[in-house]
Amino acid sequence: MWLGPEEVLLAGALWVTERANPFFLLQRRRGHGKGGGLTGLLVGTLDVVLDSSARVAPYRILHQTQDSQVYWAVACGSSRKEITKHWEWLENNLLQTLSIFDNEEDITTFVKGKIHGIIAEENKNEQPQSEEDPGKFKEAELKMRKQFGMPEVEKLVNYYSCSYWKGRVPRQGWLYLTVNHLCFYSFLLGKEVTLVIQWVDVTQLEKNATLLFPECIKVSTRDSELYFSMFLNINETFKLMEQLANIAMRQLLDNESFLQDKSLPKPRKPLKNISALKRDLDARAKNECYRATFRLPKDECLDGHTDCTLWTPFNKMHIPGQMFVSNNYICFASKAEEACHLIIPLREVTIVEKADSSSVLPSPLSISTKSKMTFFFANLKDRDFLVQRISDFLQRTPSKKPCSIEREWKWNLADPGCEEVPELPSSSPLAVSPTSALSNRPVNFCAGEVPTASQGLLKLFRRNSEELLGPKGAKEKMKEESWNIHFSEYGRGMCMYRTAKTRGLVQKGIPENLRGELWLLFSGAWNEMVTHPGYYADLVEKSMGKYSLATEEIERDLHRSMPEHPAFQNELGIAALRRVLTAYAFRNPTIGYCQAMNIVTSVLLLYCNEEEAFWLLVALCERMLPDYYNTRVVGALVDQGIFEELTREYLPQLSEKMQDLGVISTISLSWFLTLFLSVMPFESAVVIVDCFFYEGIKFILQVSLAILDANMEKLLQCCDEGEAMTILGRYLDNVVNRQSISPPIPHLHALLTSGDDPPLEIDIFELIKTSYEKFSNLKADDIEQMRFKQRLKVIQSLEDTAKKSVVRAVSSDIGFSIEELEELYVVFKAKYLMSCYWGNNRAAAARRDQSLPYLEQYRIDMEQFKELFISLTPWSCGAHTPVLAGRLFRLLDENRDCLINFKEFVTGMSGMYHGDLTEKLKVLYKLHLPPALNPEETESALEATSYFTEDVTTEETQEDKERRSENGPEKEEKGTSPQDYRYYLRMWAKEKESKKETIKDLPKMSQEQFIELCKTLYNMFSEDPVEQELYHAIATVASLLLRIGEVGKKFSNRPMRKSEDCKANNTQDPVSEEESPTSEQSQNSAVEQQPQADHEDKTCGDAQPEKTQQENQTLGDGSGEGQGSPLQLLSDDETKDDMSMSSYSMVSTGSLQCEDIADDTVLVGCEGSSSAARYGSTIDTDWSISFEQILASMLTETALVNYFEKKVNILQKIKDQKKVERQFSSSSDYELSSVSG
Repeated sequence: MWLGPEEVLLAGALWVTERANPFFLLQRRRGHGKGGGLTGLLVGTLDVVLDSSARVAPYRILHQTQDSQVYWAVACGSSRKEITKHWEWLENNLLQTLSIFDNEEDITTFVKGKIHGIIAEENKNEQPQSEEDPGKFKEAELKMRKQFGMPEVEKLVNYYSCSYWKGRVPRQGWLYLTVNHLCFYSFLLGKEVTLVIQWVDVTQLEKNATLLFPECIKVSTRDSELYFSMFLNINETFKLMEQLANIAMRQLLDNESFLQDKSLPKPRKPLKNISALKRDLDARAKNECYRATFRLPKDECLDGHTDCTLWTPFNKMHIPGQMFVSNNYICFASKAEEACHLIIPLREVTIVEKADSSSVLPSPLSISTKSKMTFFFANLKDRDFLVQRISDFLQRTPSKKPCSIEREWKWNLADPGCEEVPELPSSSPLAVSPTSALSNRPVNFCAGEVPTASQGLLKLFRRNSEELLGPKGAKEKMKEESWNIHFSEYGRGMCMYRTAKTRGLVQKGIPENLRGELWLLFSGAWNEMVTHPGYYADLVEKSMGKYSLATEEIERDLHRSMPEHPAFQNELGIAALRRVLTAYAFRNPTIGYCQAMNIVTSVLLLYCNEEEAFWLLVALCERMLPDYYNTRVVGALVDQGIFEELTREYLPQLSEKMQDLGVISTISLSWFLTLFLSVMPFESAVVIVDCFFYEGIKFILQVSLAILDANMEKLLQCCDEGEAMTILGRYLDNVVNRQSISPPIPHLHALLTSGDDPPLEIDIFELIKTSYEKFSNLKADDIEQMRFKQRLKVIQSLEDTAKKSVVRAVSSDIGFSIEELEELYVVFKAKYLMSCYWGNNRAAAARRDQSLPYLEQYRIDMEQFKELFISLTPWSCGAHTPVLAGRLFRLLDENRDCLINFKEFVTGMSGMYHGDLTEKLKVLYKLHLPPALNPEETESALEATSYFTEDVTTEETQEDKERRSENGPEKEEKGTSPQDYRYYLRMWAKEKESKKETIKDLPKMSQEQFIELCKTLYNMFSEDPVEQELYHAIATVASLLLRIGEVGKKFSNRPMRKSEDCKANNTQDPVSEEESPTSEQSQNSAVEQQPQADHEDKTCGDAQPEKTQQENQTLGDGSGEGQGSPLQLLSDDETKDDMSMSSYSMVSTGSLQCEDIADDTVLVGCEGSSSAARYGSTIDTDWSISFEQILASMLTETALVNYFEKKVNILQKIKDQKKVERQFSSSSDYELSSVSG
């Protein structure tokens, strides 16, 4: 490419001049291309280590003048072809002009101006695609593409200098991290190392330091372990690798392929060597951390953060921390973890103003809300910019509808300083939860007003318990009073100051009247509910009456959801549960419905109205317990892995015992999926849920550890899994909540207690207190880090399980070994995944349905199948191979959705690799019959009868006729009697038997189909070691079969005069059963055959002797080549693939000069002609040949038998295919192999 002229002082250093004229030099980098010797090796090594641009552009053109010592680089090129093009342009357009100048400075000025003009013209024509990427980075991306043969769509994220440890020797080179691959390249003194690893193949990423390896990153795959070290910034590199591997796992899990965010704000300062993609990934990481910390909706994007202090009125202090600003929220997190958290929704903000600075409060900022709360921030570095950003976001915040404002003011009636609703007496039958004012508009859930639209089930079904008047009632009132005092000091609603005191109150149990409100606030569900008014009601309306697999499962589980609670012993509670679960399944079909969701949702409905319960379920499934409730409960398995890891760390003695017993995997799923609701008495488990909504998964893990710790001595003495399960089950059954004011709900004990001693009761609050005392040092950030590590392990384990399941499912019917099937599965899956991230469209990702069996999840289309077929088939047919691949695909695609699964794929491959000559020929024979042969005629009657059952149906009817003629009318009578079940049983048995296809089931082949078969065989034998023998053998067989077909025609049809045949053929309908459209290659022969076809069309109407004479002449010409050399016409590749040439060669043995086959030879001669010629030509519709006849003829030729019975190693083919995929791009013209030699 042309370069803006750059000054070069030492033109000869490390470069070799290849061409020169008075004004320009064309140079090649030493070490590039052939030769180079030791100097070349040293230069190549320097280029790699120093990341020289000469690796990408080993050719350049310099401008020089005779007396000057300074040179100017004006062009560079990656290949000789590219640089030669520039050189020729300079010679043709500039040399003559430059010779006119007298002054050398004028020459240089003119050349510079001309080159700048060319570059400006090129830039004007090309639309810059990634302006944000700096020049140095673009150069690195170009190196990556050329070095590893990656396409344009594969984007480089970042690259790092590092060492790869090959054995005990470090190889210094460059690590390229792309969206889908990890690549490494090193070239040291002729020793070259090239690595390409897909992120989806990575099973483990670790950052560690050992005696052998200094601080390094270990990348594990199923086959190898790779070590990289000597990074300038190892933490940044490792974090990026984790992100990319996580994106790949997400793709495996739910098809979320990576899409770059184009709406990122531009950096205020230019960033050196940081790509837009790297900025995008950094922003994603920050967004995820921000959303998780403050429980914000999934679409919230962080705009920026800054250090500041927050004035906290409850303790009269300025707390240092960070302010975070995003599209819809202003948040604050103190540096001391438990000191203070604050979330201010912009929808609540009324005034943002800058206060006067002072020495005590420099750069203060005041933010006021609708609830009359004011927040003071100080020590802001760039206050003016921050105020401007907040103002911009406030302008974009959608104004609320009047009804929403009215509802919100209702919320604030009781206390103008906080979000609260006046509390009705709990004894009132219409008592509502504090949050229900939001939903007190009439909600018509398709069946009129329902009570659960405005309040929780617990208030509708509360019994007049004596507990309300006793000590438990007094305790409950004290709790409520404690919370009211807390609200008055710290605020209420979303803008509450959240401190260690808040957590302390949650640990003591949330009062029942406040439970729904605080669950919504702490989980963040409140934000989504307020910003989506009416969403739930619309979903209910849309989903009611819709039937799916999810709704069927929901109906099955409705009556299993807390059946012991009175609220779910009648239709009101069941109907509410049905609506919430169905609405969620409708909102998120990826999850749909999973067992355990019913138990959790039923508890939510006790304390919240339907809309609130729905949004809590959304928060639970999509943010707080990610991937828990999908078809493979991946999230729960990930957290189970974390639990095992934490057990090893905190309870090392018990860990080994639990591993031996295999208990952790059994217990943890039921604990985590239902948040202990299914294993603990309801009154106790609901306190666990209180803490979970405040703390997240961290609390569930620490309580689980506390339970194991409390039972350690008993568990260490266990002999088997059953005994350990009994101990833990008995313990959990007896965790009690002595403060609960609700009447006790009978708990369905998982295990019956045995023995005479009464069980020891454990107070839930004591258990929670113990868990905080012993395991409170668990950090949310550490858990997220562990989640990543475990997610890699779990998803790869699930993929291995899927592979084994698929291989096991197909191995019984397929000739391949287990090892071969596993390798084929890897190749098949890789091809599918490649289409997801390198395909022209994203349709490939939509093909994968997680609800399908493993065998159906990965499916490929025709283009991908062709690529696999070409690289793996033992029947290489040159240019004809894609045509054969297309036919096989259509044969395998039985349901005609243009996609095939793995079983169909290996069935096709097995037909070519396994079985005897008969089986392989049968596959080849089917590829030349409908539906494989003619995909275009989808509407024709021919395809309608031949699709799927064509092979079976036509033959069955023929058999029925024969049997009917043998057995007389008895068969017909049974067939017409609908009451005769024995007849239907026989028909069913016959259908089952028909799956075992015999050679007699195959329909006969028409003349056109036979010609196609011969053409395929001719192409198949090309470049075979015994090519000539095979050609001679197939010519002999084809001659014999043509005569057999002709003789068979005489026996099978009534005699007709030849002139009538001719007329019938001329008037034949163009779209007949035998006239299937020929392949694309046949169009090439149309020009050659047109004169002959026209001539024969004329002779067809004349006397028959003239026609016969013409045909004999044709045969004579064909046989003139001599019987011993029938294939001299096929010497070059194009004629080999030409149908007409194949046809002529087939009949050129001289043995066909016979009156009986004259009609046939005319057909063979004009087969390749255009459709217009074919429709007028003499197609012999009566000619046919059977599979048995072809097989018998083939068996007479040893060369053909040997060809089809030779064994081919598919594992070697797969190995070669992987090598080809990893070869360097052919456009690079970078002869690395010769350099290393």
